[in-house]
Amino acid sequence: MVLITAKQIVKPGKLDDFLKTVKPLIEGSNSEEGCIEYILYKNTKDSNVLTFVEKWKDMDAVKAHQKAPHYVEIVPKLKPFLDGGDVAFYEPV
Repeated sequence: MVLITAKQIVKPGKLDDFLKTVKPLIEGSNSEEGCIEYILYKNTKDSNVLTFVEKWKDMDAVKAHQKAPHYVEIVPKLKPFLDGGDVAFYEPV
């Protein structure tokens, strides 16, 4: 299994636009064969800080996800709403 956390810092005033744009990415990702879980979480102290928590069967599933039409189409559309972020990959020990 591969766990990915992808922290997104949304620009002030852009949260609603970000959430509207990202919804099809979440739905499409959750329907992918190798996806175990794909959830977007909101920070309880700052609603403009969001984190995707993704669980994938393996790295092949992650690579397929990064080539999926919904990913390729939507991810570039999110960048104008963002003011930074960080992505980290984890595997069980």
